[in-house]
Amino acid sequence: MESTTQGKFYIQTFGCQMNERDSETLAGMLTDLGYGPCGDKAEADVVILNTCSVRENADKRFFGILGQLKKYREERSDMVVAVCGCMMQQQHVIDTLKAKYPWVDLVFGTHNIHQFPQLFQNVVQERRKIVEIWEDGGAIVEGLPAKHLYDFKAFVNIMYGCNNFCTYCIVPYTRGRERSRRPEEIVEEAKRLARSGVKEITLLGQNVNSYGVSRYEGGYCAADEKGPDFAGLLYLLNEIEGIERIRFMTSHPKDLSDRLIGAFADCEKLCRHIHLPVQSGSTEVLRRMNRRYTREQYLELVSRLKDAVPDIALTTDIIVGFPGETEAQFEDTLDLARKVEYDSAFTFLYSVRKGTPAEKYGDQVPEEVKHQRFNRLVDVIHGIQAVKNKACEGRIEKVLVEGPSKTDPRTLGGRNDANKTVNFSGPRELTGQIVDVRITEGKTFSLWGEVAGRPSPCPQKGSKSGPAPGKEGEHE
Repeated sequence: MESTTQGKFYIQTFGCQMNERDSETLAGMLTDLGYGPCGDKAEADVVILNTCSVRENADKRFFGILGQLKKYREERSDMVVAVCGCMMQQQHVIDTLKAKYPWVDLVFGTHNIHQFPQLFQNVVQERRKIVEIWEDGGAIVEGLPAKHLYDFKAFVNIMYGCNNFCTYCIVPYTRGRERSRRPEEIVEEAKRLARSGVKEITLLGQNVNSYGVSRYEGGYCAADEKGPDFAGLLYLLNEIEGIERIRFMTSHPKDLSDRLIGAFADCEKLCRHIHLPVQSGSTEVLRRMNRRYTREQYLELVSRLKDAVPDIALTTDIIVGFPGETEAQFEDTLDLARKVEYDSAFTFLYSVRKGTPAEKYGDQVPEEVKHQRFNRLVDVIHGIQAVKNKACEGRIEKVLVEGPSKTDPRTLGGRNDANKTVNFSGPRELTGQIVDVRITEGKTFSLWGEVAGRPSPCPQKGSKSGPAPGKEGEHE
């Protein structure tokens, strides 16, 4: 039910799950201030655009929507327009906002999201523009409110920032250095979520595999034996009563440990799916990307994962047209995709990110070549995906029902253990429950089925088929 005690808010989120989780925090803060959500930015008293700086398309969408807000802001002088997120950590973006978008009332970044309630109230009470950006993230602030999208599943941050400095990526500059939350804080949050009815949690970090390794204010160091590594954290969370599924995003191949691979076999609540971004199938391109693993090392990791958990679902990120990429190097990527047999992939055209080392590389791949390669890669990924989904027909899968299907609102939709979308007919009352669904048709992007009348024969380790974390060519 929407509250109108103070007014209505509208939040639009660009980018990854970390941004989605930040938006949940902002929604929780506004709810505590007496505001309620609405589905139309034109009707909102507060509009927040939570930005992403990873891809050029997100930049363009953000500025396009910001331009649309000018009309609403002129018609309603009491409307508050706020912008935040990764783009705000870049000075050239701040300069553009100041010069061309005077109707923006509040600008803040990734490091001071906890300040939002006070900053917002200052804007409302004083009717002045505020720009408050912190260059670095300090101690982790615990206990912030959150308004989760679902009552039965939730994101849980376990760390913030990134230390990897891939040459194409702006994230270390916008999210700062790695900082791990204390394990006791994460466990307690998971317990609170379980008590509230949450069945599935997704652990978030730019590189969850390095959880606990880096010391920072408010963090700790596993090397000093002050807490568990990522695998150890999974074992702790696996013991929490009420939590039935555990997922995580995202893993860096260079830090994938044998202990983490073992956790897939040992922890019955850990979903049999891993998102393992490869970015390129060429060792030389990986070197230029500063990924710090080779093609052969990546394939060895995949082999060890499949040995430990047969039929584990593997998804990935792939960048097409990185500076200097040759046709032979792109063919290496196609070959690797065929060898791994990904269940799905986020595929991207390389785009120059201001402030990254790759921005200065002189051997940029022509746009027409990038698009042609992109289409060839997508054809390969979709072909593999269709075959793997077809093989699911006849299986009975456990599906966490999320509500009406996005494909057909007359049916229900949800995710199986392998994070694959499953659509089926059933009563709305099943929303939030884990039900057995017999797969009757495997399509390229989803599975279709019917509620099964008997217990699922597929809860055993390694029995699931693959996930589809999102649409190819788009990072959500």
